[in-house]
Amino acid sequence: MDAIRYYLNTINIDGTIVIGEGEKDEAPMLYNGEKVGTGNGPKVDIAIDPVEGTTLLANGMPNSIATIALAEEGTMLKPGSSFYMQKIVVQERAKDAIDITKSPTENLIQIAKCLNKNVNELTIFVLDRPRHDNLIQELRTLGVRILLNAHGDVSGAVAASLPDTEVDVLMGIGGTPEAIIAAAAVKSVNGGMQCQWAPQSDYERDRMLIEGTALQQVLSLDDLISSDNTFFAATGITSSTFLRGVQFKANRIVTTQSIVMRSRSGTIRYIDGIHNLNKKLSGQSLPLF
Repeated sequence: MDAIRYYLNTINIDGTIVIGEGEKDEAPMLYNGEKVGTGNGPKVDIAIDPVEGTTLLANGMPNSIATIALAEEGTMLKPGSSFYMQKIVVQERAKDAIDITKSPTENLIQIAKCLNKNVNELTIFVLDRPRHDNLIQELRTLGVRILLNAHGDVSGAVAASLPDTEVDVLMGIGGTPEAIIAAAAVKSVNGGMQCQWAPQSDYERDRMLIEGTALQQVLSLDDLISSDNTFFAATGITSSTFLRGVQFKANRIVTTQSIVMRSRSGTIRYIDGIHNLNKKLSGQSLPLF
């Protein structure tokens, strides 16, 4: 978080943190509404998760990434009191097949047709949570492959939107902030994504009703981020379904892999970094890379 904030403040943008760490983790920086950048340049909304999958990272498990999304000012959905959403994410070839108001079975039958696969050849990314017991049972009855993951909502959504990963579909309930971050990536590859509010407590539901949220509303990509000029970047911390994690080599050499995506151009860049920690100045905490 320190490193991201440091570098954001060197970029010629007039940025506002729309989704950050401050309120959620009671952190003193990267809080919702914080201004970052030099103040010069374009006005942008920023959604950020310095470590998506902190438990995964702590336990050395896959799918932990550092991620950030940018879009034109005023175009990112403000999540308000919503913490959770029902989601479905697919690649471009299947984007017209999804309808989050229909059953998982109905969706997967149509998705399989678009991908020229049998249904039982599909691989579905699902968060391993008790709230998904019924979904998992339905998927098992259908005979699809299931990737159960303890965390990694953004990783799963991005992997499902890319055409050459092991994930065909992301399904289930995950974080609202993560949906908005992932939307920037899905837009970059012209993928398909639908969401629906899914409050997981009476407190969350009551707060959303007070705010005037229509709980049955189906949210499209444009509802999550209305701009057609979005940026998404992620760096693997532990290896994920689409990025290698940080690797420590001999002689204090570290390698990283990142992905950078832009919706306006449709450009996807994979960046393999080689970092020599011996070049780091003694006693200097930033910058590291």
